[in-house]
Amino acid sequence: MTSRVPVLLSSSSVFPEPTAAAFEMAATVGYDGLEVMVWTDAVSQDAGALQGLADHYGVPVLSVHAPCLLVTQRVWSSDPWERLSRAAQLAESLGAPTVVVHPPFRWQGDYARNFVEGLAKIQDRHPGLSFAVENMFPVKMAGRWVVPYNPGWDPTEIGFDAYTLDLSHCAASRIDALEMADRMGAGLRHVHLGDGTGEGRDEHLVPGRGNQPCAELLRSLAGRGFTGSVALEINTRKAASRPAREADLREALEFARRHLEPSPAVTQG
Repeated sequence: MTSRVPVLLSSSSVFPEPTAAAFEMAATVGYDGLEVMVWTDAVSQDAGALQGLADHYGVPVLSVHAPCLLVTQRVWSSDPWERLSRAAQLAESLGAPTVVVHPPFRWQGDYARNFVEGLAKIQDRHPGLSFAVENMFPVKMAGRWVVPYNPGWDPTEIGFDAYTLDLSHCAASRIDALEMADRMGAGLRHVHLGDGTGEGRDEHLVPGRGNQPCAELLRSLAGRGFTGSVALEINTRKAASRPAREADLREALEFARRHLEPSPAVTQG
């Protein structure tokens, strides 16, 4: 029996294996669905291929992560507006209600200057989707901390209709994930579940292996009126084999399901 909140596997969690392998492992381990990270793997960009895999494995795509990473700046187009529009079209074609998007990089010109207004226009063109802006983190360059995002890594400072809360990013930015969830409020639509140690880098550990309040956040979702999904976004690159990778994915899923389950009612004797 699955929990009320769908628990998804991010296809990034199986890297360096390809997107197709994420569907296979999600089915094997028992995830409710998949979050597709759109990247250089051609399958991740192809609605027909993704739908075929979803049908074959019985694993629906329930969120799409737009190509916002440094390594995906040429996926589909060099124009970030075009990439975001294509991600929205992909989500609609797959029946995925959520598009995850990062705050813009400072060097992205018009996209960075007009992100709020431009995102609102794309939202108007795709009223059935939630464009959930993700919290990011400062990075260390040449011995000093810099913020590569415009105007910053914390999207709640501007205010958006929908957010993705990433706990590993909370660790990297050394902020309280529960307080970030409070700031996101009713706009919290999606969670990237991964742990971290607060060492100032993005670790995406299996939940429970770091020091973030992963369990507390999951247990708080019902009280927050959360109706979105939780996607496991963990780093399994060092897994020595497919069974080892699946063991990490299974541990992460069991953690999420355990802490999403409502507490049993206390009966009076």
